[in-house]
Amino acid sequence: MGNNSNSSFKLIAALTTTLIVTGCSDTPKEPLVINDSQDAAKSYYGSTSKSHPSFLKKKFKNVFAKHNTVWDRMLSLYALPDIDNERVDRELSWYLSHPDYIARIQERAAPYMHLILDEIEAKNIPGELALLPVVESAFIPEAYSRSAASGLWQFIPSTGRLFGLQQNAWYDGRRDVLASTRAAASFLQDLGETFDGDWCLALASYNFGKGNVRKAILRNEYDNLPTDYWSLGLPKETSDYVPRLLAVAKLFANAERYGIRLQNIPNKPYCEVVNAGSQIDLDKAAELAHTPLSHFLKLNPGFKKASTAPEGPHHLLVPKAHVQEFKTALARLPYDQRVEQRHQDEELLAEKIQQNELMAKKLRADEERLEEQRKRAVIVASSIKKQNHVASSSHNLSNKRASKVERTKPNTVGQLYVVKKGDTFFNISKRFAVSRNDIANWNKISPNSNVKLGQKLVIKSNIQQVASVASTRLVRYTVKNGDSLIQLSRKFGVSINELRKSNPETGRGLRPGQHLKIIVDNNDRAT
Repeated sequence: MGNNSNSSFKLIAALTTTLIVTGCSDTPKEPLVINDSQDAAKSYYGSTSKSHPSFLKKKFKNVFAKHNTVWDRMLSLYALPDIDNERVDRELSWYLSHPDYIARIQERAAPYMHLILDEIEAKNIPGELALLPVVESAFIPEAYSRSAASGLWQFIPSTGRLFGLQQNAWYDGRRDVLASTRAAASFLQDLGETFDGDWCLALASYNFGKGNVRKAILRNEYDNLPTDYWSLGLPKETSDYVPRLLAVAKLFANAERYGIRLQNIPNKPYCEVVNAGSQIDLDKAAELAHTPLSHFLKLNPGFKKASTAPEGPHHLLVPKAHVQEFKTALARLPYDQRVEQRHQDEELLAEKIQQNELMAKKLRADEERLEEQRKRAVIVASSIKKQNHVASSSHNLSNKRASKVERTKPNTVGQLYVVKKGDTFFNISKRFAVSRNDIANWNKISPNSNVKLGQKLVIKSNIQQVASVASTRLVRYTVKNGDSLIQLSRKFGVSINELRKSNPETGRGLRPGQHLKIIVDNNDRAT
């Protein structure tokens, strides 16, 4: 039985190796070199830390299972429990009442699903997560949200950079189908591990942020309430987010029962990654790939200009049916003909225009600042001129008597002061160094009355004091960790409403590194 057993083992190993090589879609990795069955398993399953029996069992099941369509393969990877919840039912009802939407979703997903399932399997995360782009972007790779999220997986800029997605004037990795899918799979895997396999909490964190979900859990713990996803107090968007994914996953799992037709999308790679090796015009690349430009751009939406970025990346997704033709034609195309000169000129011109616009903004800001300083200088000079004129027309008294008169009867000038929130007779009199009765007499009101918001008061004060009180300055402040509107209000002596008025973006809260404009009173030494 020894020879037969040995032969059988070799046959199984060879079959396993063959299936592994053909079962993976092409990605921009080094060619897979397999020396023996042990190396093959390690290459396919990933790191040895994941090669525990249950993981290997699942992987072998999927390697040997025959899945005719991407939907068959996706359903075989399902791992989330079937949750009976009215929020899921509500979302499912919406999808079932919009079968045309489900059909469009499948059409858009067709070029990407095999690639997405490769990454789902590589990270050993539930197959239902392959449908997350339905909820995030409706499988539109160029999708852009009001919160600056972009791509199939709707990464915001900071999270995208955290997971290695480049973002510059030429290229946005958040819209790169392959790069963003790998980043999303890694992100989801990390969230799954963070919440010990509770995928409802992990998905809520993908939408709302890990820290925010933890705070919601702590609030429930403090109130002795359950801490599962369904019991947390979350924003409506996040409350609908997980049920929406569970609903669409349930629909695909029970398509026949619900009368939904799943389109026949073969379980084979639709596209392959090819490294062009240098910058190339996208329309030229599409021509070499015998692919309409509009379709080629759907496979490569990460590039923001007419060509790939000068410094890379230069990888392109090319329809697998035309890969060999593309590689052959690309090899024959000289490097100096890959980018047309007019495109280079257009890109250089666009960059120059962008630089000029930035410079113009800076110059405008400088001019506005100089104009403000000039106006202040004119006011001060005018005040000094008036003061000198009054002083020169006064009686020729002795220096001692003149000094006394100036102390007791200062030169005065009238000005209008508009009452602000929080003002009282007392603090207005202190600000202008006059008495409460003086303010009452000048404005023909009772000194015991209350001032009203927006009320205009005549103030007769020393010219130098008035000029000083009237002057303000603009402070540009960079938000630090721990800063809050209340702290900044106290620090700079301005109201929270004034801070928000000067900085409308603070309505969404402060974030470290944010730049604020704060108008402060020069008389307040604390500022």
